[in-house]
Amino acid sequence: MIKEALSEIRRGTAEIIDEERIEQLLKAYYEEGRSYTVKAGFDPTAPDLHLGHTVLLQKLAAFQKYGGRVQFLIGDFTATIGDPTGKSATRKMLTIDEIEKNVKSYTDQAFKILDPEKTDVVFNKEWLEALGAAGLIALAQNLTVARMLERDDFSKRYASNTPIAVSEFLYPLLQGYDSVHLKSDIEIGGTDQKFNLLMGRQLQKAYNVGKQQAVLMMPILEGLDGVQKMSKSLGNYIGVTEHPNDMFGKVLSISDELMWRYYELLSSKTLEEIAALKKGVEEGTLHPKKVKEELALEITTRFHDTEAAQKAKEEFERVHAKSQIPSDIKEVQLEGPIWIAKALVEAGLESSTSQARRDIKQGAVRVDQEKVGDEQLQLQKGEYILQVGKRKFAKVKVA
Repeated sequence: MIKEALSEIRRGTAEIIDEERIEQLLKAYYEEGRSYTVKAGFDPTAPDLHLGHTVLLQKLAAFQKYGGRVQFLIGDFTATIGDPTGKSATRKMLTIDEIEKNVKSYTDQAFKILDPEKTDVVFNKEWLEALGAAGLIALAQNLTVARMLERDDFSKRYASNTPIAVSEFLYPLLQGYDSVHLKSDIEIGGTDQKFNLLMGRQLQKAYNVGKQQAVLMMPILEGLDGVQKMSKSLGNYIGVTEHPNDMFGKVLSISDELMWRYYELLSSKTLEEIAALKKGVEEGTLHPKKVKEELALEITTRFHDTEAAQKAKEEFERVHAKSQIPSDIKEVQLEGPIWIAKALVEAGLESSTSQARRDIKQGAVRVDQEKVGDEQLQLQKGEYILQVGKRKFAKVKVA
């Protein structure tokens, strides 16, 4: 059983520091029934998660399956500073109201994956506020400025004379102190968090906690393009609160190659089950689209339910396989005559008229299922079905 647990825990990881300790913790669980703690920190800087964020949640769920108790750390104190990792400028501080709203949203979404009975939701404001000025000074003595400037993001900003707030230097120390207070056995995070994660090990030693946490790092999930990391700003994301139809369709839009990456990092199927699917595709007994459809159903079911996922599948087939219009599309009233690019923007199908013109040139825009070739087209009085790409539709009534 320990061998199976280690195999699933290693699954998809980018790096593990002190794997021997993880093995010891698993052994203690299976032989003595002793549980262990796995910490993951989340700064509530936005209200919604996307699938990239859930890579960590999937790994936490795996630990729960093998005896781990999750310390789901909400950085309500550190969020007022903002994690400087990967940032080229000091981040805007959040208000308390913004943080509280985002916390509620985060936990609601996280428990679609995690077992609430094996999860402790903790807030670092509880102990970091109590640290006080003297405690903060003592904490800061554990790290030199030279060591901090070794970080790639800080060194680049320092070299380019971009301001670095002193509060940003405190961030990794405070994250590390979380591990001191919680006495975490393991901490997990993305590969971009390595400096902060190792700080927990260093501070546990400095504060004589009696243990040093193992560190497990997960890779950054690629977005729908298969190249850049999944990001809302890049528009290549799948949000966990998206409509089932959109979620299902987006999963089906990924490449066959990227599909296996998503299976490894996001699916609840075992490695053996995934290997069997892959073998079926390679031998030609399974069609890649069928396997991808199975993944889309699993993910859509996880964040909605079985009925919603099945309806999304049927809707996708109705619209795409049979070239039909979706059964429920939004209706928009517009004053006419109106330029097609402007109509697309006002219908919420395009972000700007310039983007609309680009899509028209690329043949991605249709009116009543007919491709638009004239980017200067004026819509006169009447009703139209506007479409951008394969998934965006709107019924427009021009008065």
